[in-house]
Amino acid sequence: MRRLVLVVVAAAGLSGCGFTPLYGEAGVGSSLSRIAVTTQDDRLGYRVREQLEDVLGRDGAKPPLWRLETAVDQSRRPLGRRIDDTATRYELTVRGAWTLTPVSGGPPVTGVETVTTTYAAADQPYAAIAAQQDGEERAAAELARQIRLDLMRALSDQP
Repeated sequence: MRRLVLVVVAAAGLSGCGFTPLYGEAGVGSSLSRIAVTTQDDRLGYRVREQLEDVLGRDGAKPPLWRLETAVDQSRRPLGRRIDDTATRYELTVRGAWTLTPVSGGPPVTGVETVTTTYAAADQPYAAIAAQQDGEERAAAELARQIRLDLMRALSDQP
């Protein structure tokens, strides 16, 4: 009973201070769906754009309020060595620089995120390609989540 009273008092205090949850309707959640995403024209750029549109909840029915441009580059480094001097794993590092610009004009907001993931090296060619593409997909998904958090911070600072 005592805990219930403390929770009610805390909730009443928060409602009076103007607290708005980050994911609430009055927060930045509704603005995220109005961001148009552009990326470079390659496989990794396509994957990042696809993941960003998913995590932002892009609503194509409404005109965008913001334009998000990303530049993505990747590097691959072999990890571990077999006796025949071939790699057993690879480390994939994806760096994404982004610029968020209001459609109506105004100063842009920029940021950079870096994601690292690993994947196993396979002897069979098809398996090696599939493993590399899976690593790229996981890196693109994580990069999109991190950029989304950056965008939420940036939009929460907007008037």
